[in-house]
Amino acid sequence: MLKAGLRGVVRGKVMRTTVADATAPCPLDRVNRQFKAQRPNQLWVSDFTYVSIWQGFVYVAFVIDVFARRIVGWRVSSSMRTDFVLDVLEQALYARQPERNDSLVHHSDRGSNTYR
Repeated sequence: MLKAGLRGVVRGKVMRTTVADATAPCPLDRVNRQFKAQRPNQLWVSDFTYVSIWQGFVYVAFVIDVFARRIVGWRVSSSMRTDFVLDVLEQALYARQPERNDSLVHHSDRGSNTYR
């Protein structure tokens, strides 16, 4: 779209939803922005976001297996709580049952989702 000079329509005001916390401890980035895998259960990436609906917002969290390019865990919630995100990871672990030999890397960003 950028090359063609096209832009999507933006309705309402633009909201910044992810704010990095510079004071939070930062684990070692074992991926280095190279989102590639040679086998299933080698690299999972996760994130969560919000979706505006008539009643307000709902939150959606997911875990993706990079090799398969499939969502292996997901949840929708009306609140943004830690257990909501952990449930998604537990669902993925239960569904895929990766080996316990440190061969799986789970990557997520450092952001903190907020809405105003």
